[in-house]
Amino acid sequence: MRFLEEARALLGAAHVLTPDAEDLSAYTEDWRRRYQGRPLAVLRPADTAQVSAVVALCAQHGVAIVPQGGNSGMCAGATPDGSGKQVVLLLSRLNRVRAVDALNNTMTVEAGCVLAKVQELAAEHERFFPLSIGSEGSCQIGGNIATNAGGIQVLRYGNMRDQVLGLEVVLPDGQVLNLLKGLRKDNTGYDLKHLFIGAEGTLGIITAAVLKLYPAPRARTLALVAVESPQRALELLAVLRSHLADRVTAFEIMGDAVVAMVQKHIPGTPALFDKRPPWYVLAQVSDSSGAEALQTAFEEALGQALESGVAQDVIITSSVAQANELWAMRDNASAAQQRDGHNIKHDMAVPVSSVPAFIDEVLPQLEIAYPGVRPVVFGHLGDGNLHFNVARPADWVGDWLDQSDAVNAIVLDAVARYNGSFSAEHGLGMLKKHELPLYKTPLELDLMRRIKAALDPQGLMNPGKVLPD
Repeated sequence: MRFLEEARALLGAAHVLTPDAEDLSAYTEDWRRRYQGRPLAVLRPADTAQVSAVVALCAQHGVAIVPQGGNSGMCAGATPDGSGKQVVLLLSRLNRVRAVDALNNTMTVEAGCVLAKVQELAAEHERFFPLSIGSEGSCQIGGNIATNAGGIQVLRYGNMRDQVLGLEVVLPDGQVLNLLKGLRKDNTGYDLKHLFIGAEGTLGIITAAVLKLYPAPRARTLALVAVESPQRALELLAVLRSHLADRVTAFEIMGDAVVAMVQKHIPGTPALFDKRPPWYVLAQVSDSSGAEALQTAFEEALGQALESGVAQDVIITSSVAQANELWAMRDNASAAQQRDGHNIKHDMAVPVSSVPAFIDEVLPQLEIAYPGVRPVVFGHLGDGNLHFNVARPADWVGDWLDQSDAVNAIVLDAVARYNGSFSAEHGLGMLKKHELPLYKTPLELDLMRRIKAALDPQGLMNPGKVLPD
């Protein structure tokens, strides 16, 4: 095929992988193993110039492109279809750090840089990059930006969108849009970079970014708190903020079903409280000042929560190892669910103040519809984002995923009533695109389609993702 011959000439034969010669399963199946595709080829460019040349070649031949980073997404946004006509554009070789400007608190990195490596490099310069998610050892910066990743520290630092000062993007015709400015202020018309953040590669290929850094925290403390309800958890957040303000950097809630599932499927998960509470909170505080003052303020706040009945019990970590052990329990929630069997996932958000009412409304509805159902609820209570997942009843016969539409209607209709979002941080991909017309207005959809048509008139950028067919 002429296209493949030209691609080999551009990239070298070793970087054009085809199904007839290679096992491409690592690139053709989504992380949750819900979708399996078959590409024409997997292309591995080495730099922005090669990405530009490949995208221009695809435009010339009418070949659709599926950009892929660490392939750790939850919504099949980086999975090819089964037509054998799309190419997977792998960005992992674009892994250079172009610059670190400690005085400007910025780092310029390419899209294939692994998130954990970016965190480590920031620390080497006594700086801090705040994005922290369970897949940080394998996910890549380009994918983090393309999905507008959230994670555990959005409460203080914001989503990935808030960490990006500039972008380099290859447009659908192969032109390179260079917006790599490390500026906090630039009020010169439309802020074009925001079109590509969260667009999941449907408008262009992100190849590099200027990331915002922060002073490295000098003190950090974590506590696991037992509470009797989400309402009590929300009250605990208010107590902590009244004592510590924005030093509260993470505030995660987990139902007991989550903890039990992790303890069952992940060896080495620690035992926790003597009496199992219905809900757990992981609260982390950090500061650039001394550890003693932070610890004192944290203990005072937690003591007040215990005395007032907001909290039932508290474990304050005494070492980094103990803190890592507790965070691993939260990070392993998705892996435990995968081992437990299919569950119907929801990455939703409602206003923080509405979280308890939302949970109290939806849990009984699910139990009525599916007696014995196992809601697996955890997530970022501090910013209103819950992973409200629904595992099948223990005696369920048949494919539980066949109930997805019915379960989604219960959960997501309630999300809409609370003026929430049915996708808070995972994106849409193939998994959720059909829900867009259910919960977006016709005008919103029309504007999204017009932007897509203006930037990608051939429709070659990650087709079948985000926008419904």
